[in-house]
Amino acid sequence: MAKTPVTFTLNDAETALFVDGGAALIEVLRRGAGDLTPKQGCAQGSCGACTVLIDGEPHLSCLTLAETVQGKRVNTTASLANGPELHPLQKAFMEGFAAQCGYCTPGMLMSAKSLLDHNPNPSRDEVIEAISGNLCRCTGYEPIVDAILAASTQLQRRVV
Repeated sequence: MAKTPVTFTLNDAETALFVDGGAALIEVLRRGAGDLTPKQGCAQGSCGACTVLIDGEPHLSCLTLAETVQGKRVNTTASLANGPELHPLQKAFMEGFAAQCGYCTPGMLMSAKSLLDHNPNPSRDEVIEAISGNLCRCTGYEPIVDAILAASTQLQRRVV
């Protein structure tokens, strides 16, 4: 099988890899680039654990062909923290016990990041809609929604 060169920006670092034709982005991120933060869940686009941002928009990396990110910006949860300083979303998830087993957390964080980047002051219903493609089997969603709303408040305070 022929390999295709793909160059993209991964978490602010220029990345160039050879990928197999038809390879899923999650495999290239995890095995090729060594970024283990997107989680392989269902591998069918149903659970959202593998959500990454491509040019700021959430995408399921298990369903995204790696070749399609040529020249694009890909962000995973590895891009959220700044060294030891956690992103307000990560802090809110930790403080609000929104991550229990933690498997859905990377996808939830990336879906929430996209929401807050586009809408810094979302309503509870908008948060619920934004994470509706992400399944969690541990929390019952309330701590997750509350954490996203808390992070929204923190981010708004930073801007003022």
